[in-house]
This record gives sequence, structure tokens and C-alpha cells, in this order.
Amino acid sequence: PTPRPVVEAMLDLAGVGPQDYLIDLGSGDGRIAIAAAQRGARSLGVDIDPARVEEAVNAARFAQVETRARFRRQDLFLTPIGEASVVSLYLLPDINLRLRPRLLTELRPGTRIVSHAFTIGDWRPNAHRVVNGANIYLWVVPAVVAGQWTLTGAGTEPMLLELEQRFQDVTGSLSGGGRTLALRDVTLS
Repeated sequence: PTPRPVVEAMLDLAGVGPQDYLIDLGSGDGRIAIAAAQRGARSLGVDIDPARVEEAVNAARFAQVETRARFRRQDLFLTPIGEASVVSLYLLPDINLRLRPRLLTELRPGTRIVSHAFTIGDWRPNAHRVVNGANIYLWVVPAVVAGQWTLTGAGTEPMLLELEQRFQDVTGSLSGGGRTLALRDVTLS
């Protein structure tokens, strides 16, 4: 299980508060979802092991947060995640990588993803901390901006903005008026 100081640091890094809905994929004994509920957030813990789900339900009842922290026995690959404002993970790297397409397409831009110990492949984290020897990573789901955009303004000729995107990192160029300017150091936040 994730040590309690690491749980708190994960929730701090993700900025979890009363406005959030946290989904903990692979929730085990429920400590992350329960800690989020203790901060006023709504939370859902998902685990495939019925014994862990029962343990989490009992722990939420003991902590008196059972109305805000719910638990479900379910395959995390089948769990709807689109309503989450925060997703927490303590899953092996290959599982995180298999989840990545869903995280990028089903979660709204701005959703925070926090992971204990493991990264999500080559997706560069927005933040990284070490707490009691444990790595904690944070990603923010970026908006999709790749493509060609025409920019128009009053009395000016249209300009073409061409963007390529790799997660939160963007490259591209702006063309118009016989000039082309390369974009540099662009990161979505």
C-alpha cells in the first residue's frame, strides 16, 4: 500500500479539495479515496479484488466518509473515468501505458493525474516530487490543439497557425504576410 505521508503528498501535488471528484484506479484498501474524501472531495475507488473492496468500504465507514468515498469491484479498464477531475494511480508501468489512451481521450483537459512510483511511458510529467524516498508524478491532461488554424483580425490578412502536439508540448509555425515564424518553447498548461 501507499504510505500515508505519500498519500497526502499525492493529494497535495494534485491540489485535491472539496470541488474534486477523484477516481483511484487500483484502489486496494481505499486509503487514497478515503483521504480525498476527508478533504471534502467525492471519490471512487476501483479494484478487481473483492476482499480489498470490502476492506475499503469498512475503512470508509470507520473514517465516517462513506457518503463521499465509494468503492466498486470492477476492471479498471472498463471503469468510466470521464467525470473525474483527478485520477490517482499506483499501477505498474505497463498498466499505466495501456491506460494512457483513455486518460488522454476520456478525461477533460485540465484533469490531473497523480501516480505513486511509476510514470506513464514517455509522457513527460508536469511535476515530480520525492517524498520519503517515493516518486510522485503529476500530469495535467492537455487540450488537443494540433492542426491548422486560421487567425484573422480586423484589417489584417489571415495568418496560418500550424501546430503539432506531443502531449503538453507543442511545436509549429505562424505564416502570413510573406513570413513564417517558428514557435519555440510552447507548453500547454
